[in-house]
Amino acid sequence: MTRAAPRPARQASPRVPRDALRVAAPLLREIGDLKRVRTADSTVSMAGRAFLRSWAALARGADPGRIAALECAAAVAGARLAGVDGPVLRQCGLTASEAAAVLARSVGRHAGRLDAVTLGRLREALPRLAAAEHHDAPAPRFAVDLCAQPRAGATRPGRPRLMVEPPENHGDHCWAVAVYGGLLAEAFGADPTDAFLLGLAHHLHNAVLPDAGFAGEELLGEHLPGITARLTGRSLAALPGPLASRLTGLLALREGAVHPAARAFHAADVLDRVLQVHHHARAAAFTAEQALDDLDLVHPCAVSGFHRAVLAAAEAV
Repeated sequence: MTRAAPRPARQASPRVPRDALRVAAPLLREIGDLKRVRTADSTVSMAGRAFLRSWAALARGADPGRIAALECAAAVAGARLAGVDGPVLRQCGLTASEAAAVLARSVGRHAGRLDAVTLGRLREALPRLAAAEHHDAPAPRFAVDLCAQPRAGATRPGRPRLMVEPPENHGDHCWAVAVYGGLLAEAFGADPTDAFLLGLAHHLHNAVLPDAGFAGEELLGEHLPGITARLTGRSLAALPGPLASRLTGLLALREGAVHPAARAFHAADVLDRVLQVHHHARAAAFTAEQALDDLDLVHPCAVSGFHRAVLAAAEAV
């Protein structure tokens, strides 16, 4: 979220749905890993492809509610299936009903982490996901640019930037916030489509403005609100009028955490920022023992005994 300088005074924390957030958090972390999943047919992550796909459909005039449901369902299914999505399953020879069953099996792995209404909405979208085909419909230029624009990461005024590699891009982040918001909407009493759209659009200005983080925003000072408004308006002008108007109204809600859609958005935004930092911390601390012992790199199978004997003989464990 873009924050105007100077730093606002600390406010009392609004009430949050603690149980729903605690239960959903592990699923959100798995979904966030789609930022790092790629397949042979694209150099863009699964998250980035979903971001571009969403904007391409919205720019063509597709129903936002339909897109929100489809992309949230695809994200939950992809948490375990990674790059094996509906079109891939169809290319592998599965019928639409067989592909839908596989997607439903993956979504079912997380049934206990979502409320019944949200889970029902995802399951209703699965047949459409299974019948979908890969297409290369162009996304608006701002969406392409956001996928190329790196995020600043953690910054604080008066201190050097904490650099992590590879840097996340804004397309991946906005997609994650959109999906998290859509999945958490019910817990906040929010419209899931509004929460999804707000997450998808909250960094439109960064299609042009490089991200210097909170430290850079404070230096921009009184110029920041005008810059953000002008650049956001430039991106909105590329969209159908009704959608642009809806987004304008939703983006105005970000200044507080009062409206249900704003609350779902802010929860999704802060969760994604912190989960991203946790990812870098885990990657930096990763050990071979974790892969072997915790993740069953040599997983149980007909030849796992032979595998372990080979590793022991080679003193590789």
